[in-house]
Amino acid sequence: MQGMAGVLAADDLAARRGGRVVFAGLSLRAAPGDALLLLGANGAGKSTLLRLLAGLLRPVAGRVTWDGEDVAQDTAAHGARIRYLGHQDAIKSALTPHEDLTFWARLRGGDPHAALEALGLLALSELPCRTLSAGQRRRLALARLTLGDAPLWLLDEPTLGLDSASVARLGRLLAAHRARGGIVLAATHLPLPLPDARELAL
Repeated sequence: MQGMAGVLAADDLAARRGGRVVFAGLSLRAAPGDALLLLGANGAGKSTLLRLLAGLLRPVAGRVTWDGEDVAQDTAAHGARIRYLGHQDAIKSALTPHEDLTFWARLRGGDPHAALEALGLLALSELPCRTLSAGQRRRLALARLTLGDAPLWLLDEPTLGLDSASVARLGRLLAAHRARGGIVLAATHLPLPLPDARELAL
């Protein structure tokens, strides 16, 4: 896949939220095929770190680089190389799952049908998204990860609302992404299907 070779690094990062320093002196490195679990109590800064790595927030100290280049120098290029999944699923209730994924496929490339199949959503593809359960909406948000060839997946509590079968589907997606040279960083309170993942405690 285009752009899959790359190294993400954070050097001596510090972040402040609401006037409070949530972490400082934080460094990490992730190479192609790596998976890194971000662990810590609520408020430890896991979501803040993911948003810094995504370029959605600026650190108060330190920097984030991709192959040695500061991501702040070209935010559009960095945005194209990431898939960020936050707590909110960002789904328009009036659309169907097929329409939602078709919209994103026009922007990113990829196959909406294959994305629906990967997350077990084909039977629901023409229903309005407002009728989906919380777990089904999460699966739809996860299906967007499969569109295009972004090498860096940043996931905030990706198993939220998922049953065991859906967690297994997610595990297959994560394994395939890593096998292609992709990188996964995930904030989690629960075990994730990421064998051999390194851990970073905040």
